[in-house]
Amino acid sequence: MNITMSYYYKGERNRGNFLKVSTTSLVKLLILHLLNTRDYYGNQLIEIISDILDKKWEPSPGMIYPLLRDLENNGFIKGWWIEPDKKTKRYYKITDEGIEHFKVIKRNYKSILDDSLQMINNILNVVYK
Repeated sequence: MNITMSYYYKGERNRGNFLKVSTTSLVKLLILHLLNTRDYYGNQLIEIISDILDKKWEPSPGMIYPLLRDLENNGFIKGWWIEPDKKTKRYYKITDEGIEHFKVIKRNYKSILDDSLQMINNILNVVYK
């Protein structure tokens, strides 16, 4: 059975997922946040994001690497191979344009994440009180 939920978000009727940010968007936010602190390679990002999430979930390589390519293609990060002939580890660093993009999405996602957390807490309080 497929159930579509109707709900109101900020006074507007919406259908479907009431959490207004996708997993991919959250992983992108975390990648940019981490790269804003230092350079990393892909598997390091997977491990650190898993640690941030208490190892309850981790992004797959099939999610991380396309995101990294997309961020690089958009000029938000720059990647390089440690050993170009072997292509074993590709490190990434955030660009100036990436820092600005990170500031924008960080600001935009804050209220969405706060609202999502409040809705989840309300469900927990009602169902599991």
